[in-house]
Amino acid sequence: MKRRTLYPLLLVGLLLSAVVSLLAGDVAVTLFDVLAWLNNEVTPQGQFYALLFEQIRGPRIALAALTGFVLGLSGAAIQGLFRNPLAEPGLLGASNGAALGAVVVIYSGLASTVSFAVPLAAAVTALVSVLVLLALAGRGASSLRLILAGFAVSAFAGAGIALALNLSPNYFAALEIAFWLLGAVENRSWLHVWLAVPGAVLGAALMLAAARALDGLALGEEVARSLGIHTGRLRLQISVGLALAVGAVVSVTGVIGFVGLLAPHLVRPLTGALPSKTLIPSALVGAILLVLADTFIRLIPTMAELKLGVLTAFLGVPLLLLLLIRPGATLLSEQ
Repeated sequence: MKRRTLYPLLLVGLLLSAVVSLLAGDVAVTLFDVLAWLNNEVTPQGQFYALLFEQIRGPRIALAALTGFVLGLSGAAIQGLFRNPLAEPGLLGASNGAALGAVVVIYSGLASTVSFAVPLAAAVTALVSVLVLLALAGRGASSLRLILAGFAVSAFAGAGIALALNLSPNYFAALEIAFWLLGAVENRSWLHVWLAVPGAVLGAALMLAAARALDGLALGEEVARSLGIHTGRLRLQISVGLALAVGAVVSVTGVIGFVGLLAPHLVRPLTGALPSKTLIPSALVGAILLVLADTFIRLIPTMAELKLGVLTAFLGVPLLLLLLIRPGATLLSEQ
């Protein structure tokens, strides 16, 4: 499908998803209520819907869309970098690294006194984890070596998170950390959205700037070098961009998995395999997926609201298994 057709369709899909999400929830809302809110009707009912849309559902939709955009873009970028359709953002350890930084801040109590402490710590630890990964893999490392180093960094960060839970000073602190790790956009305000925006924008810009270089890398590393592409610099650029973007959104939502794996696979039949044509559509599809997933969560009649990370895991695991059992599928590639 041509870009001039696909992009408008995805943008319309995202807008419609946001409208549907505005209507979903315990409070019954109609399109007429949304129109009344848009017309700024000064009535008690209009003020109620203004509060509902602007301060409760609005930030939730915006954060879900931003997180999905970042995860979808990151998934397409890392799959292009490793030339492996089974790669996803958590492969570099950025997600667990960001989660470790956020958990340490929550554990220490800084989260309740400094509003930007969690996103700052998450972004810094995500970046540090990626830099450690690159140091472990070494200069000019193969994709296999990078993947194995990523597993090591991710496992270490996971151990740190488990230690924080184990040494948590009280039950309520451990419960807060555990619920945060499940991933969610509920009870988030515009402050959380704006805290995530700078790192997400900077990281996304770094990944999008590498689109043409990723196209060259798709032909093989030797061909990419002959075209003047510095593969080591490209890996660093993608890794840093992914760390900043994923670290920023994970810091306010918790860990939400599988979106980065799922989104690129949904768009490739429409865009082809070239990374430059896949990046933005994957990001938009990721945003649509998370907005719809959060909408679905609000419609499920459960005693306690289902966490977004739990739902995406239930959707993502079957997809991963299907990809793994396909003939010729492999995660560890020496390409």
